[in-house]
Amino acid sequence: MTIDNSQVVNETNISMITVPVSRCSRPCLPGNRKKFGTSIHKCCYECVPCPEGEISNISDSENCMKCSDEEWPNEKKDRCVPKLTEFLSYTDDPISAVFSAVSTLCCLLACLILGIFVHYQDTPIVKANNRTLSYLLLVSIMLSFLCVFLFLGRPVDVTCILRVTSFGVIFSVAVSSLLSKSIMVCIAFKATKPGSSWRKWMGARLPNSIMSVCSLIQVIICMTWLSISPPFQDQDFYSDQGKIIIQCNEGSVIGFCSVLGYMGLLAAVSFIIAFLARTLPDNFNEAKYITFSMLVFCSVWIAMVPAYLSTKGKYMVAVEIFAIWASSAGLLGCIFFPKCYIILFRPDLNTKTGLLGYRSK
Repeated sequence: MTIDNSQVVNETNISMITVPVSRCSRPCLPGNRKKFGTSIHKCCYECVPCPEGEISNISDSENCMKCSDEEWPNEKKDRCVPKLTEFLSYTDDPISAVFSAVSTLCCLLACLILGIFVHYQDTPIVKANNRTLSYLLLVSIMLSFLCVFLFLGRPVDVTCILRVTSFGVIFSVAVSSLLSKSIMVCIAFKATKPGSSWRKWMGARLPNSIMSVCSLIQVIICMTWLSISPPFQDQDFYSDQGKIIIQCNEGSVIGFCSVLGYMGLLAAVSFIIAFLARTLPDNFNEAKYITFSMLVFCSVWIAMVPAYLSTKGKYMVAVEIFAIWASSAGLLGCIFFPKCYIILFRPDLNTKTGLLGYRSK
């Protein structure tokens, strides 16, 4: 049998020819998926980008894969990358350095004023309205500036517990001290009347008791909150795309609102009493300054509520820090700056006769 060489060559050429692929759409690149049903031909499709939070890492993928909670698609949506973590960091946020510096300076200023008051403790301006409460108020203001550092850095369970409870108790002590001062102004005026029964309430025992009881109630509220549902570190994966917000969860919303609500109640009562006593003819009446300080305090925390609710992440923490700053500075400035002015620059007024003339102006 003879073999035709031309036939062998033709069969070889045919076997070397690639079979053509029939398709009417371009290949879908990674980061996209096929979308069928948009053409009259069943074999045709469109390439559409993967939705938010999903990727495709192969060509002509018919479905996209969802990234885990800790990851987020890259810009091309062809692979998952770790999400960025967000909190008020000491190292990455310049605003933290500003918070730290201002808090430290304000704390040192309060410490300086405390030193001035201790040095001039026997003068009438310092002895007026219970100097022990003034010392306690200054220490509370110092601690309120220092508690700002609990809000900086990555939150952990311990700092979450100390954050709200610390400034809640500290401010309750401060406002309770002002409440005691306001009440003593009213009692001192009534005790000046001949034969008044209010004289037996004069002295340091009553204001110290008022301050202790009011502060103890806040401590009980905080302890109840911590025993039922304490704050803890939480991670928010969904509020901000591509970020994990590290924040503190209050645990019990009722406990959180109770701490702030009681602090606001003390401030409101102190403001009302001081406002009513601001015009009483007492030589050492500081109710006017307490009224202004409580007005600043209440205004700051009322304005803080909508700002707090409208922010998230580290900006929410920044709002809390600013509220602590402003309210503490309001107490320090309204209560102690006028007294320091008289002590340092008008020593002639730092006498009973001088203060009487100064008050009557």
